[in-house]
Amino acid sequence: MRGRLHGWLGAVVGLASAVLAAMVLGRAWDACDAGVNNAADSGFLLYLFIPGLWAVLLLCWAAVGAFPGNRSLPRSLARAVVFPAVLWCALSLFWAGGTYDCPAGVPPWWPGFLPAPGF
Repeated sequence: MRGRLHGWLGAVVGLASAVLAAMVLGRAWDACDAGVNNAADSGFLLYLFIPGLWAVLLLCWAAVGAFPGNRSLPRSLARAVVFPAVLWCALSLFWAGGTYDCPAGVPPWWPGFLPAPGF
């Protein structure tokens, strides 16, 4: 029973994280006037980005869960590090660079205390 609960929790957390990343990316594209157009951008985010990122996050959840041992604290800490790192990489791959509306590539609403995604 506990394994099923962990599987469902991973699916829910992964989907919520993928949707949140897609929302941030879509808003950044819209604020910086990047991408093709709203229909094409939202189609990409809805049909390719969210399912792809969700699959990667589920694989990360399962990979961290496959660590040997029966200690939940190291697994939880590893997931707390791996999930944001994967989300950061996914945002960085599709983050718009410098545009006319956002010369530095950072939307005006982005909080200053967070570094903008990018490699």
